[in-house]
Amino acid sequence: MRLFLIRHGQTPSNVSGALDTGAPGAGLTALGHAQAAAIPGALAEQRFAAIHASVLVRTQLTAAPLARACGLDVETHEGLREVSAGDLEMRTDKAAVEAYHHSLRAWVEGDLGRANPGGETGRDFLDRYDAAIRAIAAAHDPDDPNAAVAVVSHGAAIRLWVALRTENAGPDLALTTRMLNTGLAVIEGHPDDRWTMTRWHGEPLGGAHLADESAHDVTGESEEEVVAEAG
Repeated sequence: MRLFLIRHGQTPSNVSGALDTGAPGAGLTALGHAQAAAIPGALAEQRFAAIHASVLVRTQLTAAPLARACGLDVETHEGLREVSAGDLEMRTDKAAVEAYHHSLRAWVEGDLGRANPGGETGRDFLDRYDAAIRAIAAAHDPDDPNAAVAVVSHGAAIRLWVALRTENAGPDLALTTRMLNTGLAVIEGHPDDRWTMTRWHGEPLGGAHLADESAHDVTGESEEEVVAEAG
């Protein structure tokens, strides 16, 4: 099967550089709504069997235009939420941003037992994200190579999971590659076998004109970028 992992549209926290990972989370900015509205046209040639999203508000708002275009409901999963910032939640300072990204780096380098203060470990993250992906696959036919499902999730979560769970992406994806709002990763395979990344689209699906280069996007940009931008 094919999973289209789509990052949510822009939020006020993406603009300000806040580590906004808790529930229910921020809604979308005007640009975020425009980014979401552009997704159906960008993926018009793809027929989706289902639309899934995390329990955070921003992913459901982002998924709504695609769901309407496909005549589908949005199904939510707790496990698809963003990597928890724990005690660093909503902070924008450089020390907090560095600490969050240093944990992500430790995970892709194999230290899955490390956690942000008051947050989850890398093992916790993988367990709950794996479970969500398995539940999504089980609701369809994971053996059908033409079965396509849209999954609206979060920047750090998508980059980490793809880096750690596909055979061809590698850890650099999580550390050095951008996934701006409404960026996309397409993976193909089976949850009981292996996943392969077949497409990476780091810009907004509707086109580069929907990117906001002035935003301080702490979960969508590379580690180097966000640490340099942090106040």
